[in-house]
Amino acid sequence: MIGRRDFITLLGSAAAWPLMARAQQPAMPIIGFLSVGTPAAEGVASLVGFREGLSEMGYVEGRNIAIEFRWAQNDARRLPELVTDLVGRRAAVIVCIGGNATLAAKALTSTIPIIFMANADPVQLGTVASLNRPGGNVTGINTLSGDIWSKQLGLLHELLPHAARFAALFNGSTRRPDSQITQLQAAVAAIAGDIEFFYPTTNSEIDTAFARIVEKRIEALGVNDNFLFRDRRTQIIGLAARHAMPVIYGGRDYVTAGGLMSYGPNLSDLNRQLGIYTGRVLKGEKPADLPVIRATRAEFVINLQTAKLLGLTVPPTLLAIADEVIE
Repeated sequence: MIGRRDFITLLGSAAAWPLMARAQQPAMPIIGFLSVGTPAAEGVASLVGFREGLSEMGYVEGRNIAIEFRWAQNDARRLPELVTDLVGRRAAVIVCIGGNATLAAKALTSTIPIIFMANADPVQLGTVASLNRPGGNVTGINTLSGDIWSKQLGLLHELLPHAARFAALFNGSTRRPDSQITQLQAAVAAIAGDIEFFYPTTNSEIDTAFARIVEKRIEALGVNDNFLFRDRRTQIIGLAARHAMPVIYGGRDYVTAGGLMSYGPNLSDLNRQLGIYTGRVLKGEKPADLPVIRATRAEFVINLQTAKLLGLTVPPTLLAIADEVIE
């Protein structure tokens, strides 16, 4: 028979067991999500895509993983501090949006896996040894194919066959993409044209850049897709309308917001692939063994209403190849 004292001891042990069991269970792995931009620039669709990719790998936020978001608010100087915080929280993997975020993470940890999504060439940037064999603790997704710039220029040229003076807008606060500039220069030279580059970093500098573009009688403009310009999408689209400037953008969000046309990767789908890669690493695969994914397909979107406001007639050849026509 069990004595009263023994029974009370046994009962107390039974009551404490669930608490002990919960205490012994491992905490949910933390995904650190690091971006040089803002939540608004990243976009709801992109984050939905990322979570869909994680879900395909069996990971659901709040159920078996936690996601810690860190936004540098377009100030790259904050990135080391944000990375240090994620390292201190023992993140199981750090997802980096943008080349600067990737470089900051790589500089501060060689053990935590890093999965990036960026438009800069990761080999040229120095984040991986090669695309097929990244090496180290870094791999991810390169969002731009090598000839996207010449294709954007080709679309502008087809819309405006007599145009010869072009300009391109790049974010002046990030490392200048020399390979992209070289591609654009070569593409413009092939049609006997000229191109000038502008590197604004603030609202006022964007205004100034447009004023200079108009002053120089530029006939068409390309806007590099990045966090700075996504945050200022309304401003840029408004300036293009005010100055009747035909502009091609790197993402469809500009066109759905009233821009003329875009040619670039489907970021929602690429974010889904980013989520899948993150899930694979959480399951134990090493970044060194996961080749860098390169975007192989871009989508072309055109806004006919904006074209009409600019007094432009879109040729049937462009309409035929568009992935989406906004009327």
